[in-house]
Amino acid sequence: MILINTLSLTPNVRSWLQNSRQTRILHVFDHACNLINERGEILSVVAQKIENGPFNLVIEDGILFSGRLSVQSPISIQANQLHIGDLVIHTADAKLWSPRPDWEDLHRKREIILTQLAKLQIANYQFSNSLASNLSLALTNADIGTVKAIASQLAGLGQGLTPSGDDIILGAILAAWIIHPLDIAVDIAKEITNTAAPLTTSLSAAWLRSAGNGEAGALWHEFFATLLDMNTLHAQASMDKILAVGETSGADALAGFIGTLISYAERETKLCHS
Repeated sequence: MILINTLSLTPNVRSWLQNSRQTRILHVFDHACNLINERGEILSVVAQKIENGPFNLVIEDGILFSGRLSVQSPISIQANQLHIGDLVIHTADAKLWSPRPDWEDLHRKREIILTQLAKLQIANYQFSNSLASNLSLALTNADIGTVKAIASQLAGLGQGLTPSGDDIILGAILAAWIIHPLDIAVDIAKEITNTAAPLTTSLSAAWLRSAGNGEAGALWHEFFATLLDMNTLHAQASMDKILAVGETSGADALAGFIGTLISYAERETKLCHS
């Protein structure tokens, strides 16, 4: 047995550990292992280098999951312990991390965010997909009917565990939390998530549901903070970290996020000149 300490986890992970009865391994990678329970809920055990996420249980670096586990490895959950294969993960002393940014504050400071984005090198994150562009426009106008129709076409579009269409939707949802007041953002996020999540992979659906609940990974938290700090170099570096996620996942999510904010800025400019 190898004993491992948990560095941090989220309320979602704590609930998963307390309420899961039938569990199995969904994916095994070098530095991450995704588990799924009887309700289709995901828990990701990840190395520290991957950082916090809405359903991440973060452990110390040093374990190569692909060398020790397979999808057939047994799982058991005890008080403050998660057993996966020969790994015994202690959770009692883990720090609790909140995946929800302060959307109210980000909404109040949306003009600062738009000003900062205009200074960044974002040309490579523009849309090449008319569906994505139309989604941004519909989100900007809070046109929920059109948002749902487009989301149903984008969901699951592309290859991989998180298809490109889903990543675009995720970024666009995060932008919606910023451009709209909280009550409107909640409704939009709920509707788009309920539409898209059933149409894609289990892992991608988990990310979409997290965004629909107003949750985001640590890299997005850092990006938002640097945008508010008005430090262009830090914001560019933070954005580049998101870009480096997956083969195209980060770039697609940034396209959804930036495209929606640009659409919002263009609408506000037209309103001011009308």
